[in-house]
Amino acid sequence: MAVSAAAALLDELMGRNRNVAPTEKAKPINWEDPEFCKFFLVKFCPHDLFVNTRADLGACSKVHDDEAKALFDKSTSYKKAHYEDEFIHFAQGMLSEVERKIAKGKQRLALIGKNDPQSSLTPAQTQRNVEQIALLSDKINNLVSEAEQMGIQGNVEQAQGLMKLCDQLKEERETLRKQNDNSHWSQTAELAAAQEKQMEVCEVCGAFLIVGDAQSRIDDHLMGKQHVGYAKLRAALDEIVDLRNAQREEKEKRRDEERKERYRQLEEEEKKRDDRRRKRDDDDHRGGRDRGDRDRDRDRDRRDRRDRNDRDKDRDDRGSSRSRSYRDDRRHRSRSRDRRDRRHDDDWRRNDKRSNGRDGRSSSHRRD
Repeated sequence: MAVSAAAALLDELMGRNRNVAPTEKAKPINWEDPEFCKFFLVKFCPHDLFVNTRADLGACSKVHDDEAKALFDKSTSYKKAHYEDEFIHFAQGMLSEVERKIAKGKQRLALIGKNDPQSSLTPAQTQRNVEQIALLSDKINNLVSEAEQMGIQGNVEQAQGLMKLCDQLKEERETLRKQNDNSHWSQTAELAAAQEKQMEVCEVCGAFLIVGDAQSRIDDHLMGKQHVGYAKLRAALDEIVDLRNAQREEKEKRRDEERKERYRQLEEEEKKRDDRRRKRDDDDHRGGRDRGDRDRDRDRDRRDRRDRNDRDKDRDDRGSSRSRSYRDDRRHRSRSRDRRDRRHDDDWRRNDKRSNGRDGRSSSHRRD
């Protein structure tokens, strides 16, 4: 930690490229490098909010660079949303913890309020209880005396009945005495609670505050690191969430406008097609032609076009057949001429041999 802190201090004083040689080219800053703190790029680093407090998160192990933060703000990359998601997740976790702390503090104060003594008896009720206790004491004493006399006389059953009644009166007297004692202690506890200071829970950081405390102490609490840190964290989270909701609403609004524009274009095209169809129907009606006439004309044109194509095809076929027969005829005449020439040559050779046999001379001498 000490080495990283010293390196961060040197980077702040001398720059990130302090170890680069003059002949070397400095590496450009890229906010996507893993060495930069993602929370600092989005808003701020939560590790810097609660230094030397009970909620201290310790020193951040990443680099906090203002230039990288500026590049992050100018960038339009989709990765910015992932950085914001991580910040939101971390902030919601810390705020969830402080919300549990606030709820637990309120439950604690509620339990203290439930354990407060109940309201005491009024002075008149206390006086009546004292008089009733005195009457019950006199009755109990008289019943005890009567029970002793009955026991001396031998009336055991009557003596036992008087003692049972005496026990019931004693229980009633004891209940009245307890009510008076509880009333005395309740008055004492209420007086002590009234003298004590009332407490409340801070809705931002969960700390206990004294109701009606001095303004200077309240200001010190509001300016404290823990209170300011949680307030800043909550405000940053609300800002990011509101911005995302606004962007989502703007995107939905733009999408609805595009959808409406597309529907409007489709309606216009459909209207144009209906107008053209209506105009064509009107033209046909003015010309004395109905839909059946148009269909018959269309079928007639189709038949004429098919017949014309068939005639063209037949003509092409006949031309190809004539050319083929012409080639065959020429080939036949050529073969006949060759055979005739060969036959003539054979006849000439035979005649030449005959002449040589009669005259005994060669054809060349005879020819001479």
